[in-house]
Amino acid sequence: MTTQETQIQTPDLVFPTDFVWGAATSAYQIEGAVSEDGRGLSIWDTFVRQPGRVVNGEHAEVAIDHYHRYRDDVRLMADLGLGAYRFSVSWPRIQPDGSGAVNAKGLDFYSRLVDELLGRGIDPWVTLYHWDLPQALEDAGGWPSRETSKRFADYAAVVHDALGDRVTNWSTVNEPWCSAFLGYASGEHAPGRRDPAQAVHAAHHLLLAHGLASQAMRAQRADTKIGGCVNLYAITPQTGSEADQDAARRIDGLQNRFFLDALLKGSYPADVLEDLGEIGEFVQDGDLAVISTPLDKLLINYYSRFTVSGTPGGAASAAAAPTDAGSPWVGSEHVSFVEGGRPVTDMGWEIDGSGLEEILRRLVAEYPRIPLVISENGAAFHDVVEADGVVHDRDRVDYIDLHLRTCHAAIEAGIPLEGYFAWSLMDNFEWAWGYGKRFGLVHVDYETQLRVPKESALWYSGTIRRGGLSGPAE
Repeated sequence: MTTQETQIQTPDLVFPTDFVWGAATSAYQIEGAVSEDGRGLSIWDTFVRQPGRVVNGEHAEVAIDHYHRYRDDVRLMADLGLGAYRFSVSWPRIQPDGSGAVNAKGLDFYSRLVDELLGRGIDPWVTLYHWDLPQALEDAGGWPSRETSKRFADYAAVVHDALGDRVTNWSTVNEPWCSAFLGYASGEHAPGRRDPAQAVHAAHHLLLAHGLASQAMRAQRADTKIGGCVNLYAITPQTGSEADQDAARRIDGLQNRFFLDALLKGSYPADVLEDLGEIGEFVQDGDLAVISTPLDKLLINYYSRFTVSGTPGGAASAAAAPTDAGSPWVGSEHVSFVEGGRPVTDMGWEIDGSGLEEILRRLVAEYPRIPLVISENGAAFHDVVEADGVVHDRDRVDYIDLHLRTCHAAIEAGIPLEGYFAWSLMDNFEWAWGYGKRFGLVHVDYETQLRVPKESALWYSGTIRRGGLSGPAE
């Protein structure tokens, strides 16, 4: 099927006309320019310099040079027909020390980016935090410190004051599970600590930061739309044994319910707190009321399903990097993650669209009704630029097609799903995996910085332009 045919074909599965079609990135993974225009040091700048932390010792000092190439990148987004672009703001680019003085050049970059997007008819969706904590705040205690939550609210107010006149859709903290448990329990992500109790405190303070920032932004503009962003997994016990069933409950509790219950119900699950054991007091009076400040939408990052066993065997996280890491599963370190027999991506993550359906139905059944958005969904595969200059990434096309079909079925079932953001717009720095794992719709040559839309980008562009999918599955 040619690109032109894809664009003009009448879809069999039609999405609502106001459905949001987008793609997403994060600041540290794409911007580069880590020492330019007053940007301060982040925990990831420190982390990548430590031997053994990142594959091949790679770093993001240049990344894909989006800081200098953003106009061309936005032009590419427009060519693909994106209706929205979800990006994150680099906190150390705005406040080099994490508090106090504001770096005007940093704010100006994001203001210019927003104007460029709007000028090309693309709705900017701003994420305030995607893992790049200013190093100065880590030195002062990091996310295990309650003060970091307050500093985040101050930072959110600064960015929102500068961009809120043009940006309507905001999310606060991206995937707090990762920041807390990969950053402070397993040590796989920055800052690389291994302190289970501190990881739990960090998880609470990331949620508190979300609530405080939401309140600060709403105080500035009542029309601001704020979303909480969580990475969710469907969880399957390996067998029906009591041990495996308990393992599924435990992992579901720490991965999903800990965050969902706090955000949407104003409480932490009692069984999860019991699993965590004696981790110290971390909830103060009023915290959960702040955390559960009403949301305008829930942003869901979905990639895969977990199959778990209660038989010890060396648990590994979904985002496990090839390092000698500890376990992120505080209180449930004995749980094993096992193969479920499904096809996998280049990350080793199992492909399972039914898991997304399970999550969406569960959200409607177990939580207060709220608009939902798939804020990340995508896959890494071993991409090759063929002799014709094209990356024929049919596996990625099939992956996105599968999950979009799940989205369509959910909408038809009455689930309030309002948008989909593919991860990622472009190949980039994949955290502790360096540059070896490519998630992008657009191929990036890291030597020349040449951007070439892959087959998946052209397919997704056609899907957007015709407002739906051809059936059966392509």
